[in-house]
Amino acid sequence: MNLREFPFGYAALSMLALALITGTIILLNPPPKKEADLTFWTFAKPHYEAYEKVYHEFEKENNCKVDLQLVSGQGLPQRLQAAFLADLNDVPDMCENEISAAGSFFRGPVEHIGFEDLTDRIKADGLEEKMIASRFAPYTSRGRVFGLPHDVHPVLFGYNRTIMEREGIDVSKIETWDDFIKVGQKVTIPDKRYLIEMSATGRDQLEICLFQRDGGYFDPAGKVIFDNDIAVETMKFYVPLVAKNSKTRIANTLSSSFGAVIAQGMANEYFIGVMLPDWRSKIFENEIGTLEGKMALMPLPAVTKGGRRTSTWGGTMLGITKKCKNKDLAWKFAKFLYLNEKDLARRFAGTNILPPVRAAWKEPAFDKPNPYWSGQKLGRIYANLAPEVPAQYTHPFIGLAKSKFEQALNDCVKRYEAEGDKDFDAFVRQSLKKRADEARRQIARNPY
Repeated sequence: MNLREFPFGYAALSMLALALITGTIILLNPPPKKEADLTFWTFAKPHYEAYEKVYHEFEKENNCKVDLQLVSGQGLPQRLQAAFLADLNDVPDMCENEISAAGSFFRGPVEHIGFEDLTDRIKADGLEEKMIASRFAPYTSRGRVFGLPHDVHPVLFGYNRTIMEREGIDVSKIETWDDFIKVGQKVTIPDKRYLIEMSATGRDQLEICLFQRDGGYFDPAGKVIFDNDIAVETMKFYVPLVAKNSKTRIANTLSSSFGAVIAQGMANEYFIGVMLPDWRSKIFENEIGTLEGKMALMPLPAVTKGGRRTSTWGGTMLGITKKCKNKDLAWKFAKFLYLNEKDLARRFAGTNILPPVRAAWKEPAFDKPNPYWSGQKLGRIYANLAPEVPAQYTHPFIGLAKSKFEQALNDCVKRYEAEGDKDFDAFVRQSLKKRADEARRQIARNPY
């Protein structure tokens, strides 16, 4: 064929030739068949490293092959969602998802969800009694459970003990947030030192306070609730703690809650303490070594005396995809990873992550004094509070709801900084309702 016979030019002709050549090569050399009996994706490097130490034992016991893969945390949900929607075969048999992304997979009729319904298996094995029941809530949609909880993530207050002692503060007398605020007013030095890291623009710490009060973004039926009375009272409580020029301001934030930024803030005593879920305690140990022996833990202050002394931040679910050909083997592997008490104890020793399996907490690792945290038994402190961890409910539009709630926080902080508490209750109600209604309208346009 010459160019006159192929009128589209040399480039098109070259592309056609390349396609024919590569197509022939693929036909003559098809990709190797999948060798693994189970393919498992996880987004978390600590999880991957923990599983890497033990999964070969499962392979030997069950005469099978497991393909364990570490997939980008940001890329995993999009990649998996696209595969589900396109009904592709390039889907793992099992997968871990971060709690804020889990709800996005529960869109559409229940029978169209890409994850296997685990409700009956969970009940048959009595896992609702063996594990913290509230941790199933984020992975439940329309009464059906699609994921096993990897963790509990209770939140404590982690603080620089040496500063508190220097200031004459007895933390055992701090029972409520009112007590905590009084201490904060005593030890906070505006622009130089703050009792606690809390953001005036980001939702993380506000969300912790919302959950502590049994609030949330959605109720179990999927109804938007982040403008109800609990949310209003939470916002009214929170904003004066972070707003500039507030008489009760005891908190501030930096550009990041992680890495070198927060490490420098803690080491330089800009913050006395932070809200500390179990996973974050290990980050402190790894990244702020200069504070070893100076840090300590205490339960969060209660909203009212005798009330809940913890909340929750973060989480992970393990799901089995409907594309999995051997779901019984996958379920067996899920229980191998999530229920082995000895291995959970070893994993805790390396990550500080408290498993939701109650029986595991009896292992000696949870009573081992931790030198970083002033010799306190970190595992036991978290385990004692774990049964109080509140439930949180997810939704396919959880990301939208979180964004709108954060916008309401910014609205309220700006208003408080401009006008103080004048008519603040009415403004908070108006702002939360406005943002919640925006979420409701968008959800109504995209029913699931």
